Amino acid sequence: MRAGSSAADRVGDPDGSVARGGHGDRSTSAGELVGAADVDLVTVLLGRRPAARFRVVRRGAGGVPAVIENVPFCDDGRPMPTRYWLVDPGLVAAVGRLEATGGVRLAERAVDPVALEDAHRRYAALRSAAVPRGHPRPWPSGGVGGTRVGVKCLHAHLAWHLAGGADPVGSWVVAQLEESGAVAALRALGPLSGSDREVAPPELALMPRHPAPCSP
Repeated sequence: MRAGSSAADRVGDPDGSVARGGHGDRSTSAGELVGAADVDLVTVLLGRRPAARFRVVRRGAGGVPAVIENVPFCDDGRPMPTRYWLVDPGLVAAVGRLEATGGVRLAERAVDPVALEDAHRRYAALRSAAVPRGHPRPWPSGGVGGTRVGVKCLHAHLAWHLAGGADPVGSWVVAQLEESGAVAALRALGPLSGSDREVAPPELALMPRHPAPCSP
C-alpha cells in the first residue's frame, strides 16, 4: 500500500501480489505455493467447506483471505455464477448493514444503468473466458451476483471491485463505507494478487473435490 493514500486508493491499488488459495498444496501458474491453510480459513469464514476451487485475490489483516476468486464450476460440476466472493468478516458485516438500510435500492438509483449493464456483461465475459475449452453446458450465467439486470448483492459488487474490476456499484459501496466511517477493513487490505485488471487468469489445475452446496 502506498503511504498517505486514501482508502479508495488502497482498494484499487494493483501493485504487488499475494499467495493464492486452493484445496491442497500445489503451485499456481505464477509459481506461488498455496496450501490447505487457506481452505481452512475460508471454511471458517463461510461457515462451511468452499463449494468450488478458488484463489485468494485480496487479503486482510494478518493475511486472512478477504476476497476469493472462484472457478466457474462447483466441485460437484454445477455452475458457479459468483466469480468473486467477499469473505472478510468486517467488510461482510459493514456491507450487510448498508444493505439493511436500503443500500441495494440506493445503489440502483445512484449508478448509471448503462454502466451497470456493461459491468454485468464484462463480469460474465470474464467468467466465461475461464471455462475450460470443451466443457459441456450448462455454464454459469448472469452478471455480478448471477443477475443480468439491476443490483442483487452489494457484497458481490464490492468483491469484484476489490479484485480490480471496473464495477460502478462496488465503487459506490466503497464511498458509502468511507462516509459511514467503516473503513478499517478497507485500509487493512493487502494488494491485488497480480497487476492485470479484468484479465481472466489461467484456469486452476484440477484438485481433490469436496462436495458442498454451490451457493453465493
